[in-house]
Amino acid sequence: MGDALPNAAGNGAIRGSGLGAIAPGETPTVDALWSAVGKTRGLVESLAPGLGFLITYTLTGALVPSVTAPIVLSLGLIAARLLQKTALMPAVAGLVGIGASAGIALWSGRAEDNFLLGFGANALWLGALVMSLLVRRPLLGYLAGSLAGDPTWREKPGTRHIGTVATWLWCALFALRLVVQVPLYLSASIGALAAAKLIMGLPLYAAWLWVTWLLYRAVYGSRPTAAR
Repeated sequence: MGDALPNAAGNGAIRGSGLGAIAPGETPTVDALWSAVGKTRGLVESLAPGLGFLITYTLTGALVPSVTAPIVLSLGLIAARLLQKTALMPAVAGLVGIGASAGIALWSGRAEDNFLLGFGANALWLGALVMSLLVRRPLLGYLAGSLAGDPTWREKPGTRHIGTVATWLWCALFALRLVVQVPLYLSASIGALAAAKLIMGLPLYAAWLWVTWLLYRAVYGSRPTAAR
């Protein structure tokens, strides 16, 4: 069990998240992918704040309204969750990140600094994934092993190899975001940066998730998965 995810609580958290809709041994379906990205609510909560920034900045070119719009939208999303009596933490966590990003931009007086935390998050994920590869403990292998109910995935050449390939794939995602967006930040191309972040956010995440799922389909086939 030393190569399993740290504890049962961690496994339960993964299965209770949107990723719990994905079973690596099953044929990928649009419905399951839609569930994994949070369905309509997840789509709205992911895209609305960024769209709010992009539209407001395009119309006004001003810092304060541009960073305020995402906060207002996030508060509206929290209010919607309160009215519908659904879990608040996803929306609250989003608001904290949006508020922190806005605070950095307001402190510096530069609208492009609204994106600095995002760069940091991508860099951290990239670093963690690369480190897991260097120590031969690919993070995607652990994630897929948990979803598939396969704690012995590292003992099998097929799943071990796909875990490495999938982890490199996600390294490429986070690296691509930085390669595209950091130059836009450095050139103060704020509108293009906001658009790039939207396109390379949930849409690209969904595409990468689909490809990863197909990779694991090749090694797990239609094997039974653990009860979720």
